[in-house]
Amino acid sequence: MGYVRIVNATSPEPAGPDSTSPDPAAPGRIVLLTTSHRVAPGLLSWPAWQALRTADTVLCADGAHPQLPYLREAAIAVAEASPTAQELVDACAGGRTVVVVATGEGEPALTDGLARLAGSGRVRMPELELLPASYDLPGARLLDLVQVMDRIRAECPWSSRQTHQGLAKYGIEEAYELVEAIETGDREELREELGDVLLQVVFHSRIAEEDPDAPFSVDDVAGGIVAKLIHRHPHVFGEEKAETPEDVKEHWLRTKAEEKRRTSVTEGVPLGQPGLALTAKLASRARTAGLRVPLPQGDGVGYRLLALAAHAEAEGVDPEAALRAAARAYRDAILEAEGAAPGAIGAAGGGHRDAEAHPEPDTVEE
Repeated sequence: MGYVRIVNATSPEPAGPDSTSPDPAAPGRIVLLTTSHRVAPGLLSWPAWQALRTADTVLCADGAHPQLPYLREAAIAVAEASPTAQELVDACAGGRTVVVVATGEGEPALTDGLARLAGSGRVRMPELELLPASYDLPGARLLDLVQVMDRIRAECPWSSRQTHQGLAKYGIEEAYELVEAIETGDREELREELGDVLLQVVFHSRIAEEDPDAPFSVDDVAGGIVAKLIHRHPHVFGEEKAETPEDVKEHWLRTKAEEKRRTSVTEGVPLGQPGLALTAKLASRARTAGLRVPLPQGDGVGYRLLALAAHAEAEGVDPEAALRAAARAYRDAILEAEGAAPGAIGAAGGGHRDAEAHPEPDTVEE
């Protein structure tokens, strides 16, 4: 990992221990060392350790900075100080190198002051360098989410009283909003809705930590799904071979069947899901198991919908998604009709209020 030069991009590399004495006329060098709080303290890049070991002075404004014990353990003297921009420039006189271990806020007052001095044209500025000493790994911001959720659970009057049961409806709502964002193709909305779904996972995991009988944490949740994914992908993490998506599906179904030890293909199918999705899932389970089960016959719209949903699943069509697409087209038609006849709703002598007072059974909404 290298460092990023802010100015003087052609300036020399840091002086090593065997270098000659600094040039008295040289303006010196300021290194702003940044670290990530999401990486364990003491795990710094090699250029960072080089800069720290060869610096004439190492400063840090925060005496409780988590890196300081590890720097001192490495025999690097760190002075607790918060110099002004001018004081820092003066400290570099004679070609000296000063490393500033940045606090969590990134030293904005100091960098702004240095920028003003550089812009004035009246000060011979040292070389200024930004040296990232540690970088976030992919997924590092998840640690922030866990930390924020922990504090909210402890300090928020509403969040601290929530239960799994009380939050269940929000999980359903957020899942539907995610599906809608996917189907409409709104990328910004998709990113936001994924965050809302992720919040539900972290929130429930935080609540689960407090269970007196069977507590578990978000780490247990993540560990469980990691183990499951590895076990169900032997073609990725093991010696199995899979050349096609069909091979992958076969591996998945076989390992899942071994895990679950189910006595019926209907086990694990939530009956509370929407009717079309439920029918499609049952039809998929039966077809995958090679069961030829005739659809039950009966009168009424329910049996007709059952047949349509089963037919859609056999054709590779998601009946819920298909119906939602048709419903959106119907909504657009309603909007078009409203635009073509402005004021038509409720304009017939208070008819709208009568409908509110005596709603039809199939039009009552929450």
